[in-house]
Amino acid sequence: MTLSTASMPDAFSIFFQGMTLGLGLIVAIGSQNAFVLRQGLRREHVGSIVLFCALADAALIAAGVMGMSRALGQRPLLASALALGGAAFLAVYGWQALRRARQPQQLRAAEGGAGVGLGAVLAQAAAFTLLNPHVYLDTVLLVGSIGAQQPGALRGWFIAGASAASVLWFAALGFGARWLAPWFARPRAWQVLDGLIGITMFVLAALLLRHALDGW
Repeated sequence: MTLSTASMPDAFSIFFQGMTLGLGLIVAIGSQNAFVLRQGLRREHVGSIVLFCALADAALIAAGVMGMSRALGQRPLLASALALGGAAFLAVYGWQALRRARQPQQLRAAEGGAGVGLGAVLAQAAAFTLLNPHVYLDTVLLVGSIGAQQPGALRGWFIAGASAASVLWFAALGFGARWLAPWFARPRAWQVLDGLIGITMFVLAALLLRHALDGW
């Protein structure tokens, strides 16, 4: 993956778009996030878990972007069609986030239980990460198709931005668990967060829609 420095404003914009999309998709109540939070609360193998989850996301993101870019390189109409589909998905995702913002919910992770070895913990992390079908729909297909729409020299910046979102989020969950757990247990906090995610997804959907229409 090569990070072009030919146009830093464009590179930063693509990096930020990738990071924003990554955060919007990964910041949600789910089994993987609850697992990372639990390990952070127990202070067991936190660094290894954060590293594994972040690297797994980065590998899936890179595979999705590079694979989709090769598949769509000679098919501009298909690229535009997938961009339209991605815009529709983001709009629905944003609408669902805004709906969640109206309904109180919370993320809990128990601190109890006996400690387990690193191998067993990594196996659990792999299961939560790789056996979840949504990770392939969101990370490989959706992020991959959106990343493939970027100019060839800037795709590396998009991958870096989306991967950085995973690093930041999992590091915050794992290493900041003691401070974040009470915050995540407050339904109001998730309502505010889901509201921001919903608005962000609509903005990204609009940008992707514009890109798709430019290709027709």
